[in-house]
Amino acid sequence: MAESETRDVFIVGLRNAHAMENQALSIMKPQLSRIENYPEVAEKLGHHITETEGQIRRIEEILAGLDEDHSTLKDMALSITGSMAALGHTVAGDEILKNSFANFAFENYEVAAYKSLLTVAEAGGFMAAVAGLKANLAEEEAMASWLDSQVTLLTQKFLSLRVSGRTAKV
Repeated sequence: MAESETRDVFIVGLRNAHAMENQALSIMKPQLSRIENYPEVAEKLGHHITETEGQIRRIEEILAGLDEDHSTLKDMALSITGSMAALGHTVAGDEILKNSFANFAFENYEVAAYKSLLTVAEAGGFMAAVAGLKANLAEEEAMASWLDSQVTLLTQKFLSLRVSGRTAKV
């Protein structure tokens, strides 16, 4: 019974992570398409989009190894939510800052989700999943760390552009 419960928790967590990563793409892709004055942010965001696509593939491989599939409904629901969140920031005069704050929060959410999934994987003996989950965790931790290191610089650049009368928004 305990094995079955742990497996169920793990499968739900993997499906949630798959949907979470699809949501991340639906947030980052529109942001990337709007960035003009922050090439360092665009470069990092583009790189992380590629990483996120790899994370989705890893989760799909883990699910397939367990003879399971992702939840299309969860994927769709969270993708729509992500798109709406990204759209909401486009009307803000400080869109780049709001996106940065939201991305930092989301990356830390993903870090927590992967730490939890790793705990369940180890508790349930799903050792074949551990390497992929650790790879995803490392990428999310690196992105969260980069975003954290950029808050001051990004804010300074935003202010500089704004004061000079240039487009500071994106």
